[in-house]
Amino acid sequence: MARLCAEADRYRFASVCILPWWVATARERLTSAAVCTVVAFPHGLDTTRAKCEAARAAVDAGADEIDVVMAWAALRDGDESGVGRDLAAVVDAVHGLRRDAIVKVIIESSSLSDAEIVSACRLVAAGGADFAKTSTGAYGGATAEAVGLMRRSLPDSVRIKASGGIRTASDAAAMLEAGADRIGTSSAIAILDELGANALAR
Repeated sequence: MARLCAEADRYRFASVCILPWWVATARERLTSAAVCTVVAFPHGLDTTRAKCEAARAAVDAGADEIDVVMAWAALRDGDESGVGRDLAAVVDAVHGLRRDAIVKVIIESSSLSDAEIVSACRLVAAGGADFAKTSTGAYGGATAEAVGLMRRSLPDSVRIKASGGIRTASDAAAMLEAGADRIGTSSAIAILDELGANALAR
């Protein structure tokens, strides 16, 4: 954790995404990067009350960003209204404590049809979230096609985080070109090294 936080500050990454157990530790160590943690990870099927309590506890512990997993299996079952209420409650819980905290909704795009991705994006926007995020990484990663569809399905006010399976500079570039605003990857330093090597080669 110490190394991760030091690397995030050194390379000026936007945030460090960690499990809730380490939020307070990361808060103490980070000087520039934001503290991000996950709620209902990786399935999204915690109760709404549990999600809200976990999100509030994380913000109280020092989290700047909450990545909550959408109940995407319920969405696939056709329960759009239930999923929408769930997301809105979590967003309200976070923004009620700290208005500048960022809420990202992980829709698990690799497990959804195109029509379901469009529906998920509609619910993310209606719920007041700041970002839609592609993946937990548990069921598959981001694709440029999914990111492009998400961008076309979201208002400009809702940003996109592409996450899962992004390991190279070309992977990251494809996501950004498709419409992603942020990249989530455990290979960030390797990607920066690759970009630096390519620049030197030119």
